[in-house]
Amino acid sequence: MWWGTAVEAPDPAALARFYSTLLGWPVVHEEPGTAVVATAPEGPFVVFQQATGYRPPVWPPADGDQRPMMHFDFQVADLDAAVAEAVAEGAKLADHQPQDNVRVLIDPAGHPFCVVRDDG
Repeated sequence: MWWGTAVEAPDPAALARFYSTLLGWPVVHEEPGTAVVATAPEGPFVVFQQATGYRPPVWPPADGDQRPMMHFDFQVADLDAAVAEAVAEGAKLADHQPQDNVRVLIDPAGHPFCVVRDDG
């Protein structure tokens, strides 16, 4: 059974609050160095963990810089509204946008994530 995913961050509680607000998922646990959001009490969980010496990834990947090791994709009905909401919560729109139906954003800790328009 998949339990969840851990994401490193310089300020786990702040990043958990960002994703909690963005997704409407509650912060279900918080202690020094760790914060957890979940869709339900039994998970799945997204754990944000303190990272000493954290270097944010660079998008798009560039030689010699910290590469993104993973990213979240969120399916949305209205791409422009989803981008506006994420930016209002503290995300930044990435300069490089590789597809028309996807927007790459950068979360407050520097992780790229995507909102993908549901064309189905």
